[in-house]
Amino acid sequence: MALEGKIIEGFAQEALPEPDLFIVSVHVSDTPVRPKVTILADGDQGITIQQCAQISRRVSKKIEELYGEELEYSLEVSSPGVDFPLTTPRQFIKNVGRNIKLTFEGGVEKLGELQEATEEGILFAEEVKQKHKKSLLEPVTVPYSEIVKAQIVISFK
Repeated sequence: MALEGKIIEGFAQEALPEPDLFIVSVHVSDTPVRPKVTILADGDQGITIQQCAQISRRVSKKIEELYGEELEYSLEVSSPGVDFPLTTPRQFIKNVGRNIKLTFEGGVEKLGELQEATEEGILFAEEVKQKHKKSLLEPVTVPYSEIVKAQIVISFK
């Protein structure tokens, strides 16, 4: 019996040890021999290694109960790194106040500040350069459906 992503996602949701934690993504490779399960989890205040280990143990136990102990698979539970795109409303909410780069349909990219996030979209103030200075335009509401990719911009200034 092959591992099913939706079932594993349900296991991951049930395995969250704290209410402020959430699942970002669950991916099950389609390799029939020793499939790899990758779970990305995060929290409103971040996530610890111990919380990732708890999720891993709980999901592993559920997989063994459903699929049997003889099933060979690998399981990885981690937090998404700063290079991982924002994909859920909770990730946007967590990163309010940070600079992000948005990519829209057709490859148009805009850099600016994430000022607010809701379940429907974000309030985004685009950054523009004027005479060697950076300033923010008036914030606009951007629905998630218009965003192809959203990435945190790290500044070392």
